[in-house]
Amino acid sequence: MNKLARAKRIKLLLLDVDGVLTDGRIIYTNRGDEIKAFDVQDGFGLVLIDRSGLKTALLTARASRLLERRVRDLCVHALYQNARNKAVAFRRVKRDFRVTDAEVCFVGDELLDLGVMKRVGLAVAVKNGRPEVKRAAHLVTRREGGRGAVREVVEFILKAQGKWSRLLYNLTLQ
Repeated sequence: MNKLARAKRIKLLLLDVDGVLTDGRIIYTNRGDEIKAFDVQDGFGLVLIDRSGLKTALLTARASRLLERRVRDLCVHALYQNARNKAVAFRRVKRDFRVTDAEVCFVGDELLDLGVMKRVGLAVAVKNGRPEVKRAAHLVTRREGGRGAVREVVEFILKAQGKWSRLLYNLTLQ
């Protein structure tokens, strides 16, 4: 099955965080606070996919209060943190959202993501992902993680499902 046919079946966009939703850098202040940079276009992409009726969730091996705030700012439906074994956590995600493997698009960049990527209907690797992850992907983005890769995936799915034009039209009416 080609990537376009796979994208038509997606009901849930599941994202890794560090290296996908961010550029992968973690900066600590002298006080020990964590700083991450998020791309505004990626964020608006998550708003758009929510408006289309699809669901989004984040799956990360780390825990971050900063990330909890970002989830509140966007239209992300669930956050799964401390998921060191992402394949096991993925079973919970599917149960929570009542979706099948084929109905999930997962975007990853690192070796920890391979267990999920091998199961989902549409596996996506970001441009700067590990070579093994890119080989396991159905689609590799032209943009790097934290630099518009998520937005690229969102637009690909929405266009494949025929929802893109309607979203653009509705945005112009606001």
